[in-house]
Amino acid sequence: MMTDILSFFLAVTPLALLIILILMLRVAVHYAVLITLLITWCIAGWHFDFSLQALSVASLYGAAKGLWPIVIVIFAAIYGYNLMLGNGSMTVIKQALAAISDDKRIQVLIIAWGFGGFLEAVAGYGTAVAIPVGILIALGIPPLKAAVVSLIANTVPTAFGAVGIPVIMLAEQTGLAVQTLSTHVILQLAAFNILLPFVLVAIIGGGIKAIRGVFWITLCCGVASLLPQYVVARYLGAELPAFAGSLGGLIVTIVLARYQKNDRAPQGVALPTLFKASLIYLFTFIFIVLCSPLFPAIKQSLGAFYSQINFPLSSTDTLLLKIEWLTTPGVLILLASLIGGAIQGSQPKEMLSLFFATLCQLKKSIVAILAIVAMATVMDKSGMITVIATTLVATTGIGYVFLSPVIGALGTFITGSDTNANVLFGKLQATAAQQLGIDPHVLAAANTAGATGGKMISPQSIAIAVSASKLEHLSGQIMSTTLKYCLLYIFLLGLGIGLLYTL
Repeated sequence: MMTDILSFFLAVTPLALLIILILMLRVAVHYAVLITLLITWCIAGWHFDFSLQALSVASLYGAAKGLWPIVIVIFAAIYGYNLMLGNGSMTVIKQALAAISDDKRIQVLIIAWGFGGFLEAVAGYGTAVAIPVGILIALGIPPLKAAVVSLIANTVPTAFGAVGIPVIMLAEQTGLAVQTLSTHVILQLAAFNILLPFVLVAIIGGGIKAIRGVFWITLCCGVASLLPQYVVARYLGAELPAFAGSLGGLIVTIVLARYQKNDRAPQGVALPTLFKASLIYLFTFIFIVLCSPLFPAIKQSLGAFYSQINFPLSSTDTLLLKIEWLTTPGVLILLASLIGGAIQGSQPKEMLSLFFATLCQLKKSIVAILAIVAMATVMDKSGMITVIATTLVATTGIGYVFLSPVIGALGTFITGSDTNANVLFGKLQATAAQQLGIDPHVLAAANTAGATGGKMISPQSIAIAVSASKLEHLSGQIMSTTLKYCLLYIFLLGLGIGLLYTL
């Protein structure tokens, strides 16, 4: 018994240390993860009898998996966004959105929910908070409200943010089917797709009464976000649900806003100009669709260009990493950025300069991602994850299902990333589900769903919102205001998942 307790204590030590370093000691995330990786090595080697070869190989495999596909996707997405900033395309898109309606309630649906969700789908990395905050403030919305609604809106879309990389990595970590996971995530978050637009309207309008007059637009906005996500997730996988959902909500809200009786908004940007400004995102969408299961011939032909790297963990266990050179979303986004950026007027010298500037911008995040995937791999392969899952299930029983989203929320709160939360805890959730006799897809998806709630109060998200709103002196108030919504979000999510899968 004492041995079991010691094993559990040592297995959770890396996770506890990560929380202490980042949240209490305020150590930078990339340094905190590197320190934690070193401690994980020591524990795995000493107590869990993980050999030096296994430690080295597992870490190299994890870092390689972090580089491809996570880092390549994030880099390509931010590079495309930086190109659009540099050539003025993002300014055109901002102007077009701001000119649609003069009703603040509709503006928050279009900018924070629709456009913010779209930015999360194609870029992530804080753009979905920083840009909506700036636009809303420019439209006359109080900075505190702009920051809060942007943080709350940046929840559901993060499940499939940065071209679905959180769910793709969850499938990689757990060995589960991407499309099945995607479908479960959408179903678990379905109610929040409908409810959150009403919450945003109520916050901007100062209470529930603000919904009067825009009820149907708000409802249609939520439904138009949910239905395309479900169809795409079920039949295509993880890359495009956030794309489809944000565009669905955005288009429906814009169309309905034009029929508002009191809508006196000025005309926006000319359609050809807006089309040109959106080319990078348009090409991204087209390329990903062409390489999806909708076009099996293209997918199969391009998928033939791949490399497979073997990582010999032991004489009987080899880890395999498959690198698809042409069908990986990161490569497709990079290609879309180069073609779209050139058409938009970016010069070769500028594009090359921004390429290296983006690398420099992301260098700390790259280190953190590689280290955290390496740490999760060592914890998994050494048996630490199994020990944690076994102990938690033995302690909580079927009640673990109700708590599963909390673990995902904790992961995002610590790391600021839905992807990292899935890397840290995805295998834990799947292992716990197997021990409970539940479909592993359910609890793995619950980890992603819970992680979306933790996103709104993660220190990184709060810091971005504070910077964009220039409310450094009110960061505590932003956190405390958002925390109330976060706790309710996680409670309702846990209750819903628990009742859905245990009754």
